[in-house]
Amino acid sequence: MTRYIRHAAAFCLLLLVALLVNATRVQVFDAERYDDNPANRRRAIERFAVPRGDILVDGRPVTGSKDTHEQLRHERTYTNGPLYAPVTGFASQVYGTTFLEHAEDSVLSGTDPMLAPLPLWHDLTRSRSPGGDVVTTVRAAVQRAAHAGLDGKKGAVAALEPATGRILALVSTPSYDPERLSGTSRSVADSWARLNGDPDKPMLNRALRQTYPPGSTFKVVTAAAALDAGEITDLDAPTKSPDPYTLPGTSTRLSNEVTGCTDASLRYAFRWSCNTVFAKLGADTGLDALVETAGKFGFNDPGIKVPSSVAASTFDTSMDRAQLALSAIGQYDTRATPLQMAMVAAAVANGGFVKAPHLVERTTTGSGTTVDTTATRTLHQAMGPGTALRLRELMTEVVEQGTGTNAAIPGVTVGGKTGTAQHGLGNSGTPYAWFISWAQKPGDGEPSVAVAVVVEDAAASRADISGGGSAAPVARAVMEAALSG
Repeated sequence: MTRYIRHAAAFCLLLLVALLVNATRVQVFDAERYDDNPANRRRAIERFAVPRGDILVDGRPVTGSKDTHEQLRHERTYTNGPLYAPVTGFASQVYGTTFLEHAEDSVLSGTDPMLAPLPLWHDLTRSRSPGGDVVTTVRAAVQRAAHAGLDGKKGAVAALEPATGRILALVSTPSYDPERLSGTSRSVADSWARLNGDPDKPMLNRALRQTYPPGSTFKVVTAAAALDAGEITDLDAPTKSPDPYTLPGTSTRLSNEVTGCTDASLRYAFRWSCNTVFAKLGADTGLDALVETAGKFGFNDPGIKVPSSVAASTFDTSMDRAQLALSAIGQYDTRATPLQMAMVAAAVANGGFVKAPHLVERTTTGSGTTVDTTATRTLHQAMGPGTALRLRELMTEVVEQGTGTNAAIPGVTVGGKTGTAQHGLGNSGTPYAWFISWAQKPGDGEPSVAVAVVVEDAAASRADISGGGSAAPVARAVMEAALSG
């Protein structure tokens, strides 16, 4: 009898050990797999059980949380949602997160280890801290000026502080209210379907994620390459450029919208945007020099983050001379985001140095204690300081005497470059209007704001689209707002 009891006890012990082993397997080795299983709602319930941290502009939150007392309890709310949507993105129980809501999700949701009172606290307790806050570099007045300047047109604005790379404004229109995607009701699904089906693409962040042919604004890059390579040594010397100019190896003739471009100097050609001069200049400077200079400005870099990811601006690295000539005036396959072209203007304003653009000043705990800060970082030296100085001179003359007079601000030194980019089959599409610029207040040692504006309004008359006419006034309003702070 005793032997049977011992056998039963041993068998029970074996079963207990098996249960412990299985529990260990489930809770330790397979925990992550179960956590990530779409059928497991505990993580989602935990995620929305507490209010999310806030995104701040000028020290004030532009986000919030609403307690619904439902299973996914706290819904995201937005103040002036359409105005700040290109910065914040959305945080949805159903559709996830985008832009800063995504890039800084660990801070906002409270899972960032830096928010914990002790190292490994979250791992040991399987808990999360209260959501932290994200303090942005955006200035409300500049953001409002950019949004109002576009006035409902399709387009985008990016504004930077040249010396630091701080993003002062990031606007994309038309926009949308990200609060419509908060919650789990049928209206959220309806809003999602409506926004994705809208031909105007209101959820597309045109400032960061849309690339355009930059048109004549790219002539800043071409001029920098030519000056650094020594192809041009005298801004006032004739360039031996015919008008029209026959693209190398072809019978295609390129002409200009203005007169006086035959053998024009770089100064005249830049001021009045002579395509023939810059196409020939690009072909003469050569592919290697232009590819290198474009790369230093930020083209062909897929890794730029602000911290939201940015679409790569591109300059083809394998072209014949005819294609290179067109690329030198911002056509052919050359593509750029508005943020990239703001970086081009900022490099000229900053002595040739390209600073890493960033949207986040610092992150904090919910009580305001700083967790992390974004340091100013140099990406590249795009051109020599002497070249930058000469380009500042040329850009100033564009605003004072050339195609960019609509960007002039009384008493302020403003430099700019207009652009009208053709696109569509046979260039049949309504041209995109570009303007890039920088501004320097009297008494300041350096410019304090750089701006890029693109307008792609299909409703406008083709004849009325121009960088100086459509985009320059928007840039002026943005620069005025930035300088008034």
